[in-house]
Amino acid sequence: MEDKKEYSNGEVTVVWQAEKCIHSNNCVKNNPQVFQPKMRPWIQIDGSSSEKIIETVKKCPSGALSFYQNNPS
Repeated sequence: MEDKKEYSNGEVTVVWQAEKCIHSNNCVKNNPQVFQPKMRPWIQIDGSSSEKIIETVKKCPSGALSFYQNNPS
């Protein structure tokens, strides 16, 4: 079974697939305000701008992190 979690700030939703994660720490290094492995949940989606979150997610080497933009209401 796939373990997939979604975190949304209203503008963007980050999707995390645990089984794909290779723990490169790119997300933590690039955006420590959002990606906080010692916290639960470990993705604190309100920690930085949507643009910075998208930029960070795009650097994920394993594809464990992805995102989609939410439709404005």
